Amino acid sequence: MKPQEYIDKLPDDRKDTFIELLNSIRNGLPEGFEECISYGMIGFVVPHSLYPKGYHCDPKLPLPFLSIASQKNSINIYHMGLYADMNLHDWFVEKYKAMVKTKLDMGKSCIRFKINQEIPLDLIQELSGKMTPQDWIQLYEKAFRK
Repeated sequence: MKPQEYIDKLPDDRKDTFIELLNSIRNGLPEGFEECISYGMIGFVVPHSLYPKGYHCDPKLPLPFLSIASQKNSINIYHMGLYADMNLHDWFVEKYKAMVKTKLDMGKSCIRFKINQEIPLDLIQELSGKMTPQDWIQLYEKAFRK
């Protein structure tokens, strides 16, 4: 499946919101990440050309960084940098609280947005640009590769 096929299959009531969020991510990401379908979601990965070792769970796969998915009750962003870098996590939480009235629904790396919820697109774009592929590789090596 290709990213556009994923988008084409979305329910009409969330397609526009999903595309806006996806475009915020695309516009923010530094060069070097590659867009693909990863784990059934639209993902942005560090390709093997930049990181030949691949993902430690399955080295045949490129190193995942950020994904966006339409789930049953929400649109979710999975940002591995938020999980691995507490400073980035804390920055995002504080900025979100200052910009958005609704409570942040977040797991370790997952940000969930309910349909019809206010989504801080500018903040998502800024978050997407906080880490280059090289930054992510260094952090990943330090945090996950032993």
